[in-house]
Amino acid sequence: FRLLCSLLVPALFLSGALCLCVAVLLWGARLWLQARKRRLGPAGRDGQQPVLVAFFHPYCNAGGGGERVLWCAIRTLQKKYKNITCVVYTGDRDATGEEIVEGAFRRFNIKLTHPVKFVFLEKRYLVEASLYPHFTLLGQSLGSVFLGWEALLKCVPDIYIDSMGYAFTLPLFKYLGGCRVGCYVHYPTISTDMLSVVRNQDTRFNNAAFITNNPLISKFKLVYYYLFAFLYGLVGSCSDVVMVNSSWTLNHILSIWRTGACTSVVYPPCDVQTFLDIPLEEEKSTAECSIVSVSQFRPEKDHPLQIRAFAKLLKEKRLGQQPSLKLILIGGCRNQQDEERVNNLKHLCEELGVSANVMFRVNIPFKELKKHLAEATIGLHTMWNEHFGIGVVECMAAGTVILAHNSGGPKLDIVVPYEGRITGFLAENEDNYAEKMAYILSLSPEKRLEIRENARRSVYRFSDRHFEETFLLSVEPLFK
Repeated sequence: FRLLCSLLVPALFLSGALCLCVAVLLWGARLWLQARKRRLGPAGRDGQQPVLVAFFHPYCNAGGGGERVLWCAIRTLQKKYKNITCVVYTGDRDATGEEIVEGAFRRFNIKLTHPVKFVFLEKRYLVEASLYPHFTLLGQSLGSVFLGWEALLKCVPDIYIDSMGYAFTLPLFKYLGGCRVGCYVHYPTISTDMLSVVRNQDTRFNNAAFITNNPLISKFKLVYYYLFAFLYGLVGSCSDVVMVNSSWTLNHILSIWRTGACTSVVYPPCDVQTFLDIPLEEEKSTAECSIVSVSQFRPEKDHPLQIRAFAKLLKEKRLGQQPSLKLILIGGCRNQQDEERVNNLKHLCEELGVSANVMFRVNIPFKELKKHLAEATIGLHTMWNEHFGIGVVECMAAGTVILAHNSGGPKLDIVVPYEGRITGFLAENEDNYAEKMAYILSLSPEKRLEIRENARRSVYRFSDRHFEETFLLSVEPLFK
């Protein structure tokens, strides 16, 4: 007992001293950052400093739905609040601020009313998945903390909004930066679905076969996922305002973060009006029908499923005398990995003998995207548990007959009956997709027109205007 006491008391004393030192260091860092903010803060109108609203978006120059949310959010705040300066933390050092803003206008048709301040980060590589071949979730999350620290050193904002899913930066800005913090969650870093995939030993793009085939490794990964989910919930609960993009995301965030009091669904802004301008007329007979897919070239989008289902459709020749078909894959490439993914998809087309019928359109301007959607018969989307699906909404608004995955946002929020009428179709696997495409093409032009009209009427709730209203209501507590 004496030996235990002689060891325990010094250990407790040492632990307490270390905790006190850490607390003093963190408090000192916070005071230093606040002093630095007052010294370097820009002057505003009438000598008053503007409210700095910072968005953490390391890939702001990409062309996906997350970037559209970012630029619409900034435009919305600029309209509502006059004495604010919007800041974007980005790692896109290969472009100037002017080029990034011009890219937002060219891709999304979004024009900002005031200038934006860009803080260029040098350590974006710390959040690249390629840097962490193992324990990717943990590696990227810890990397985001270091990247967030770099951002905080360069600019301390009044309001911080994570708009790209780096929840581990939230406590950093709240407790060290002294900021009011909010976040827009497109996709939970870890979800209960991911836990069930590992628990059931299912093979997915993020759960390799060598793991599912080994019970011991699967159990180890499951423990790792549960520990990570606990940490993820801990940092997420630091947020003062939580916005999620769909009912599916809401369910997962509430179960992990437990932030029901400050969480709301804010559907992402889809440029539906631009697509609704496309005349919706009865189809005219042409020599060729096109099936269009709109999504970034990432593994979770499951473009191979689209190509295999399309190849099956062509091979089985269930179309009779229907016009020839073309599959058009439209999407953005963020980096070399995405470009390699496109090359692999082209090789898959060659293997299946459908290269002549498949077209790849990468990082195309908005006008060309609109043209392809205006001419398409079917809009195709294959991601399992897609968090929302802006591409799905755009296809519906443009007048295509949508065929999406029977899960996530498309199932719960988008491809749902409107006033009791069908708005599109859902599928789950290669055979199912091929069958549904064949069925859609076998419908009469009048029936397809009816479905397209129903879909168009249903997408007004995903408009820019609706986003602006719900976004402003959600972030209002941050400005009080």
